[in-house]
Amino acid sequence: MDSIADIGGMHGFGSVTRDPPDAPPFDEPWQKRAFAMALLSMRVSGTNLEAFRHALERLDPVQYFGEGYYGRWLHCAERLLLDSSILAPGAVEARARALRGEDVAEPPAPQPAKPDYQPTAAGSTREVDREPRFSVGDRVRARRVGTPRHSRLPHYVRGMAGTIQRIQPPHVLPETHAHFEGENPEHVYKVAFPSDTLWGEDAEPFTLTVDLWESYLEEDAA
Repeated sequence: MDSIADIGGMHGFGSVTRDPPDAPPFDEPWQKRAFAMALLSMRVSGTNLEAFRHALERLDPVQYFGEGYYGRWLHCAERLLLDSSILAPGAVEARARALRGEDVAEPPAPQPAKPDYQPTAAGSTREVDREPRFSVGDRVRARRVGTPRHSRLPHYVRGMAGTIQRIQPPHVLPETHAHFEGENPEHVYKVAFPSDTLWGEDAEPFTLTVDLWESYLEEDAA
């Protein structure tokens, strides 16, 4: 899905800053609670990690950028609970206003409508009964495809050629798992792309590696 979350390689976002290795994982106490609530929202709503990522993709730019990393996690948790009818629209805002002392009636909780979907195992890695289509060292090209659904194929590598660097363990397919339509596991490949292939000859020289599902790739005919 081309979304506000798919911003890799875009200009105008400034340089990337890194915290020192000994930096605490959370800057403020509320971030710990936000982290826990976001993880719990997946369990309560009956969803999964891919659905969580898809919920992040559907946030508007203000929610995504305006309140920091854990702020967007809170908005994402709310969206999952709304999607599964655990929360009524406007319930969080009404509760916040009531806590500030306003006389606001909270909308009644709806009838939960969790997805009727259960994974076959914990986590995202799975076994597949077919050999990988590609081998280490193969030249491949990322497919030039877009989708309104969840996808882990970044827009900036679509149509670009790279080299298979490693065969990763098979994983569930994001396009179907996020929408509760089956796991459909595929082989995953670590693909190396030269920076000038992605952003032109004036790009700082480095190699970018991206994990891509088998259906995202085709043989490079060039």
